Amino acid sequence: MDFQDLEQDERMIARERLPEDRDEKGLRPLTWDDYSGQKQVTDNLKIFIEAAMRRGEALDHCLLYGPPGLGKTTLAGIIANEMGVNLRITTGPAIEKAGDLAALLTNMQEREVLFIDEIHRLNRSVEEVLYPAMEDFALDIMIGKGPSARSIRIDLPKFTLIGATTRAGMLSAPLRDRFGMVHRLELYKPEELRVILKRDADILGIGIDDEGLDCLACRSRGTPRIAIRLLKRLRDYAEVRGEGIINKEIAEFGLEQLAIDNMGLDHTDRRIMSSIAEKFLGGPVGLETLAACTGEDAGTIEDVYEPFLMQCGFIAKTPRGRVLAPAGWKHLGLTCPADIDRKLSGLGVSGTANTPDSQISIDEMMGNNGGEKG
Repeated sequence: MDFQDLEQDERMIARERLPEDRDEKGLRPLTWDDYSGQKQVTDNLKIFIEAAMRRGEALDHCLLYGPPGLGKTTLAGIIANEMGVNLRITTGPAIEKAGDLAALLTNMQEREVLFIDEIHRLNRSVEEVLYPAMEDFALDIMIGKGPSARSIRIDLPKFTLIGATTRAGMLSAPLRDRFGMVHRLELYKPEELRVILKRDADILGIGIDDEGLDCLACRSRGTPRIAIRLLKRLRDYAEVRGEGIINKEIAEFGLEQLAIDNMGLDHTDRRIMSSIAEKFLGGPVGLETLAACTGEDAGTIEDVYEPFLMQCGFIAKTPRGRVLAPAGWKHLGLTCPADIDRKLSGLGVSGTANTPDSQISIDEMMGNNGGEKG
């Protein structure tokens, strides 16, 4: 099967939520006993929650950050459940003005949990109203206009704000500093994903054996959301091409049909790596040039594809651009060039075809002015 020619409307291994994930909510664990992974984060949270419960206080505000699909919303639900309070869920873009936030906060009950997803996308005016609410549990509201305008302070119940973001660096320092707990969620290990997959397969009534679990867990890019999505798709292959059980044979066949290789890379990941290897002799190559050659948006490459390829050690960023690392050459089944160390150190000529009879800049051939992102 030619992975390069396979086109899909949606990436099966996208970390962002897709339409087929709509029943994901029913699979979310509600207690620590059903939750797997993120041991350091959960161990700390258990202690903080128990301490707050003993004192009869609201849990301190908590910031959860990390790549999409790792369970930030799930953790917020478990925290609220363990505290024995309601969870109110909203998103940063949904709170358009300060009045929207005021309506949310004034309806909160004592010790309740407010979960704001994509909190880095909060409007700046809304964010400034949030500061006293988090720190002093009070809202400062302006009444009237002009010379007769006056400010009044409304006391709020002591609540817990849980913020979730995939881009912690985009949070303003004043907002970030008001969170008493800041936790980064890491990618899951295959053995942790195996536990999650087994639990969800039982809930969904999907038959899967140990070898099928191992195969699926190793190709899910360390992300539960991707693992669950692939589990549902492999169920279809098992029912149509097998005996209703996801075994090693069905898992490998289904993942091959979906163009997902043994490292969890899809055809787009491999196309990016192949372009660097074949068109730029392994790099270095600038982001805009790479985007032009692959037909992908530069921002999409940087935000969606590159992070996982870098985590795998397949590509590297140097001061002069992207370089295909030795592991990337090996994964493609190609011979690594002898000057790879020089390229990785950033000493190579940026964006050039390093051949004896040609030193023409790739950027010049592409018509770029050299002012692109490296």
